[in-house]
Amino acid sequence: MLDHVFTDAISALRDAFEAAFLERQAFEEHFQADVLLGDLSWETSYGLPGEGEPPRVVAHITFEWPTWSQTSYRRWYIDEELETRPAIEIEIVLRIQRLAEQPDPTVVFDALPTSTPLIGNDRFERAGLTVEIGHVDPSDAIIAGEVEYALEITYEGLYELAEETLADGANTLLDEHFGALGGWIASTLVRLGDLRFAYLPADDLGSD
Repeated sequence: MLDHVFTDAISALRDAFEAAFLERQAFEEHFQADVLLGDLSWETSYGLPGEGEPPRVVAHITFEWPTWSQTSYRRWYIDEELETRPAIEIEIVLRIQRLAEQPDPTVVFDALPTSTPLIGNDRFERAGLTVEIGHVDPSDAIIAGEVEYALEITYEGLYELAEETLADGANTLLDEHFGALGGWIASTLVRLGDLRFAYLPADDLGSD
């Protein structure tokens, strides 16, 4: 296993999601490296249990480890000098899908805060909302003419790593901070799932 503070953060968030009883979406997790710029990224998706496939509400989380963070981390690791605290760029996309009717964005804006609770020293700010409209191919005679809607709302922020986290892989700060983030995501998915929207049946369920 790679011993790196970035993978420590990934493990801490996975543990937080498991503790919150969220379900990881199969084949929706990716670890990627930008061969030109050197940035690392990790993407994962979690939903509420028992909602069928695909779930009505889901959270897509992206961690970015930029090259400037790696440079700062390497300088601290080799020279024990921390001029700039390395940070993880985090994006959280909360998605409502399988919608049978076009949703009213105001309902979602009213249900969600403009920022997350404090995660470490900062909050993640609400960045915007997107509504998708999907039309089934008319060549599909079974469901021709069916329209499916989805809505996504995004939160973005920077999580700066404390020096004690860099120095000790067993330090509990990551677990505490990402435990709070995982709990907030879980409760927010429940809140979104409780909104009174009409849904199409899941692919593996006869009715919703």
